Amino acid sequence: MNDSVPSSISLPLPLGFRWSAVRAGIKASGKPDLALAACDTPAEAGVMYTSNQVVAAPITVGRKHLAATGGKVSAVIVNAGNANCATGEPGIEACHQSCVAVADAFGCVFDEIFPSSTGIIGVPLPVEKLMAAVPIAKAALGSGAESAEAFATAILTTDTKLKVAQENFTIDGKTVNLFGCAKGAGMIGPQLVPHATMLVYLFTDLGACSAHLTAMLSAAAKTSFDCISIDGDMSTNDTVLLLASGKSGAVAQGETVPLFEAALQRVCDTLAYKIIDDGEGVTHVVTLEISGAANNEDATAIAKTIATSPLCKTAWSSADPNWGRLLAAAGRAGVAFDPGQVQIAIGALPVFEYGVRAESFDEAATHAAMSEREYTIAIQMGHGPGRARFVTCDLTHEYVSINADYST
Repeated sequence: MNDSVPSSISLPLPLGFRWSAVRAGIKASGKPDLALAACDTPAEAGVMYTSNQVVAAPITVGRKHLAATGGKVSAVIVNAGNANCATGEPGIEACHQSCVAVADAFGCVFDEIFPSSTGIIGVPLPVEKLMAAVPIAKAALGSGAESAEAFATAILTTDTKLKVAQENFTIDGKTVNLFGCAKGAGMIGPQLVPHATMLVYLFTDLGACSAHLTAMLSAAAKTSFDCISIDGDMSTNDTVLLLASGKSGAVAQGETVPLFEAALQRVCDTLAYKIIDDGEGVTHVVTLEISGAANNEDATAIAKTIATSPLCKTAWSSADPNWGRLLAAAGRAGVAFDPGQVQIAIGALPVFEYGVRAESFDEAATHAAMSEREYTIAIQMGHGPGRARFVTCDLTHEYVSINADYST
């Protein structure tokens, strides 16, 4: 990291962790592609994975490791440039070998190593390159901002921006720190379950058990990572990992719990937004605010249908105020409602009210509002208390070009 460039990490980092990144030779670009995070002592882990039926080798291996250790992790190894998915038993063995290499380097059992991969699907993982790079990565470990930023950078693939977020709070004289980083710019339509990919790693020095961490993470993800979409495609590798070292001396009980839950929610919300803002080919970030649905589940279903509609997304790319596409998408969401009760506003400008085009609809003004980089579409369904907030984006020629040539 160039000292003349301000670090994106400004708050103190959680105690008990060290980070590094090196070039293992997996990315064709030659950029750093192996990220390593080490815990001074085994950390408690909360985790959520993709709900895709097709999963990458590191998810299969990671699940077994966490089950074997009761949710304890000593190190995290992430490779970018190869998803190690649809690679059969050799892929599982390659993942296992990389974990053994890290465990040998740190003198722990291989079950305490948490693996992740991101990149192209179906290509054998050159595990020998990973194994050769592990000692170099270990030697480069550091606990400062430069090291954490290197880790956050090495996990990127088609991303163009670093995605990090931080929070801290003090209770009873003890300061709890939370640091998170993420990658993701395409194949983003996560539906996470407890038990290109979007990878999220969260580190805290709070003391908490694995089950409690997973419960808090699940709640935070429900309204952040599960409420974003770039293209609606669910990855085979989606992973959100929360590690707690306990080194702050504060534990997850009493008044500490809501403070940490709020901090975790803010970090997850920030990272989720940054993923959409850096989406492949994105020129507009659109926040959908659905209200007045029968319940929150109905509101989310409407939001997700609109967020993943190619017709809506292409209209957004040219700032076309085609509100009819919004209404039509809502109508096929599988949710019962009366169009005569619906109100739609784009950038606070009314476009549809109670079954017909809004009397005050101003096409030019709405086009201008949609020409902004970020704007909100608010839809009031007129049926009940259900609400949802969903962050999505437009669909552009650049997105098509990136993904048409991805494997070649």
